[in-house]
Amino acid sequence: MTIRPWLTPVARSREAEILVEWTAAGKSIDTRGIADHIDHLASRSRRIHEHDCLNLNPATNVMNPRAEALMAAGLGSRPSLGHAGEKYETGLEAIEEIEVLAAGLAARVFNCRYPEVRTLSGAMANLYAFMATCQPGDSIIVPPPSIGGHVTHSRGGAAGLYGLDVHEAPINPDHYTVDVAALADLAAEVQPQLITIGASLNLFPHRVAELREVADSVGARLLFDAAHTCGMIAGGAWPNPLDEGADLMTMSTYKSLGGPPGGLVLTNDEELGARIDAIAHPGLTANSDAGRTAALAVSLLDWVDHGADYARVMVDSAVVLARSVAAGGLPVHATRLGSTASHQFAIEADGYGGGHALALNLRHANLLACGIGLPTGDGLRIGTPELVRWGMGPEHMVELGGLIVEACGHDPTVVAPRVTEFRSEFRELHFINKDPGPAATVPI
Repeated sequence: MTIRPWLTPVARSREAEILVEWTAAGKSIDTRGIADHIDHLASRSRRIHEHDCLNLNPATNVMNPRAEALMAAGLGSRPSLGHAGEKYETGLEAIEEIEVLAAGLAARVFNCRYPEVRTLSGAMANLYAFMATCQPGDSIIVPPPSIGGHVTHSRGGAAGLYGLDVHEAPINPDHYTVDVAALADLAAEVQPQLITIGASLNLFPHRVAELREVADSVGARLLFDAAHTCGMIAGGAWPNPLDEGADLMTMSTYKSLGGPPGGLVLTNDEELGARIDAIAHPGLTANSDAGRTAALAVSLLDWVDHGADYARVMVDSAVVLARSVAAGGLPVHATRLGSTASHQFAIEADGYGGGHALALNLRHANLLACGIGLPTGDGLRIGTPELVRWGMGPEHMVELGGLIVEACGHDPTVVAPRVTEFRSEFRELHFINKDPGPAATVPI
């Protein structure tokens, strides 16, 4: 393998390190040796995330094991092109039922009419939305990185690659969202086909209804990117953007939703639903992974039965954890509304060399996190989806906050054993259906 010359020096160095370590150690390069090593790496990854470390990253979660097992149940290798009743291949009667049930559950959980469950990722979900509402060259207005705007909405992401003319929205730093009045002025100037809202860090509900009015004033569509808020929405702890006037809602399914890797596109608009469907097939998706679809269906059932409680505990835990680390002296990013009403908050990280540098330092304390943009500079985002799924709640956040504060201010390696010890108290998954026992009736 040739090291890719277009990578950054850090990435090139890491690739070379992996390849040199493998060959210099005289490790077997036969197929059995490589397969055994990959098995070892998979086990190592699981140990990192489920034994050694606490995952503070709001962009990750743990699946219901029953859902995860369906991804290896012999479904994914069966081509499944087309709609139920008219699949291109035969023998797919069972998979057709899985797909229809998954879509019905998505419609039930998110109170929408037309869900698209075949989407392969949140990024692809956004591309579907862009293609359904815009033509290359059209203008769109998007949240900038300073309030957590996602790369897929940018010139370097799906929006730019599709040829859209991207305009960053003015921001309201006091609420960590867009400035609606200034955005209205920008919309009048650039006449966008699409306005997007929602980001990788959402502290307080966005003013979707007001943005709907702005979109209507220029004949634009409104997209809410719920990649991070989807669990909050599913559990009723965050306003449903479709109810507030968004034309489309996109999301990743593995973050606060706790499902398999993949995406969803949701709409109540029949015309947009038909366009999204055509983009999925025969457009960009063609065959989709039925194993992932089955896992998504089982994951959505968890939200039917436990969603309200799960979302509430995520929010309550984030609020207490933010207060705890702030009381310990860390500069928690705050607006006039406070630090958060969500499952996420941020630490202002410029004094620590930036969010990514702080995340790398915390890794030595067995605390996993990642950087994020803030109106004040660079930040570190912290979220509670995985913590809560492992059984933590507000009552545990003061102790956890103390570990985070200590890791930020001292040698993080000293804190690492205590983090692992604290982690050892939480081994059982919560807010999931653990067996097929009695449960509520589900209208879909």
